[in-house]
Amino acid sequence: MTTRYRVEYALKTHRRDQLIEWIKGLLAVPFVLHSQPTAIYQEHGEGLKSVAADTHLRYAEIMRDVENLMLDHIHHHERNAPGKSKLNLLVPTVGTFFTQLYLEDAFKYQDQQRFISRRRFVAPSFNDIRLILNSAQLLGLVRSSEVQLVTFDGDVTLYDDGACLTADNIVIPRILRLLQQDRKVGIVTAAGYTEAPKYYERLQGLLDAMHYSTVLTTAQKQGLIVMGGESNFLFRYDPTSEARLAYVPRDEWLLEEMRAWSDNDITQLLDIAESALRACADNLSLPAAVLRKDRAVGVYPVNGVRINREQLEETVLVVQNTVQRSTVGSRLPFCAFNGGNDVFVDIGDKSWGVRACQQYFGGIDPSKTLHVGDQFLSAGANDFKARLASTTAWIASPAETVELLDELEKAVHSK
Repeated sequence: MTTRYRVEYALKTHRRDQLIEWIKGLLAVPFVLHSQPTAIYQEHGEGLKSVAADTHLRYAEIMRDVENLMLDHIHHHERNAPGKSKLNLLVPTVGTFFTQLYLEDAFKYQDQQRFISRRRFVAPSFNDIRLILNSAQLLGLVRSSEVQLVTFDGDVTLYDDGACLTADNIVIPRILRLLQQDRKVGIVTAAGYTEAPKYYERLQGLLDAMHYSTVLTTAQKQGLIVMGGESNFLFRYDPTSEARLAYVPRDEWLLEEMRAWSDNDITQLLDIAESALRACADNLSLPAAVLRKDRAVGVYPVNGVRINREQLEETVLVVQNTVQRSTVGSRLPFCAFNGGNDVFVDIGDKSWGVRACQQYFGGIDPSKTLHVGDQFLSAGANDFKARLASTTAWIASPAETVELLDELEKAVHSK
């Protein structure tokens, strides 16, 4: 008989962020002790304000303690002993922090937006903590250095899933503002097109706005690049092209480690991934077809049907496990991810894509880079690996991206 532990591990661990879950558990204690869910708002207005103030104080104290643990973790990393930090012992999956995270101040800001400490029936949630971490990261970037490069995912980050960046998208003025401030912008997307017009179709609103801008200088316009296929195809802004983009040859931007990726290994890895994808499609009776590209392979639905989430996740996990256990999978980086209604395997991943963007702009440090994306789960999510190359912000919609960029602007001005 399958144990409950096995079921929980197999089906849910890959859909959780262990650091966020741990912080959520810490905040659950003061919530239980201070929530007083049996009280009635109208009868105890002043009393509830006092309870909210006490709860706010307890939450803030916990965030301050976690902030100190993170700072200790950073110091251990600087001494080349990250595994010995107390935070690493408490949360073994915790990664690297490139800047200090000001969690206490971030909590106070988000508490004003979301009224977390005033809630009596709903405990601090995953989304509450995710947004607090985003705010803490922005404060860390602004206070410790500066933001020189911002990279974005495409779908669900800049525009709705499967949509395009149209002229009326309110994120466009925010991206133009970044460029006007002499910051660099990279769009690091899974879309693996080899031709500029394909990207123009997806990004037309932004590219046209840049082209016709009378505020941006020529040098500032050159601050936009598009990295396709996670880390495989680079395009730069080109005012002379109808597609507003020009292909950048690989020799001009490849990292030294990427030059060692052989064509034979790439073909072999994609062959293994394709075989696993076909086996999953057959086993799960997926209404999907297989698509093989230059540096990717995937399955996508046919006849406009939708594949359910469980089938997509099963396919991702099977393919990822199969490729990882292969000889070539141990020496060649790859990314298997759930695209919302398809599953693809790309050569490389977004950590390589972000690093290539950093190098293209002269070697921007991870502590001065922010990657914004919506997929940061440990499996089947292609933004997850970006944490290895830069600071990150985990958003859940294009509207949150707009709020994040406005929050960044506010943090810069209040510095």
